[in-house]
Amino acid sequence: MWGVFLLYAIAMKVIFVCHGSICRSPAAECIFASLTDEFEVCSRAVSHEEIGNDIYLPMKAELRSRGIPLIPHSATHISNRDYADADYVFYMDESNRRRLFAMGMDNPKKILPIFAFTPEITEVEDPWYSGRYELVCDQITRCCKDIIKTLKGRG
Repeated sequence: MWGVFLLYAIAMKVIFVCHGSICRSPAAECIFASLTDEFEVCSRAVSHEEIGNDIYLPMKAELRSRGIPLIPHSATHISNRDYADADYVFYMDESNRRRLFAMGMDNPKKILPIFAFTPEITEVEDPWYSGRYELVCDQITRCCKDIIKTLKGRG
């Protein structure tokens, strides 16, 4: 008699981080999830200013215009538990990196810029200030595709 054995791969856990988690990081979460279901993904904030808030309406509109499914969202501050459980934490800009490092989340193999595998992008600006939601979504999409390609190669 043959036994049936199921092997379950533990999915890599990816966190996207931005200042308030109402524009860039939830957009990255939605875009990343729309591209693959092979990873656990969430978004977090490095500040407390927007805790509990949904995705900012102009970002929601941009994601919808691209046909990207929205994930229910409530801005949440990154916790030590989130950091410990994550395989990778991708931040959007230098300010996010400094805040993560100030919280003791400073493992350079775990904390990376979202553009770590996309050399032509050096920062994902905050569209809450610039209003350039289309550009930011273009950059995030490109970075997410490169992250997925790279991380699948490491699996």
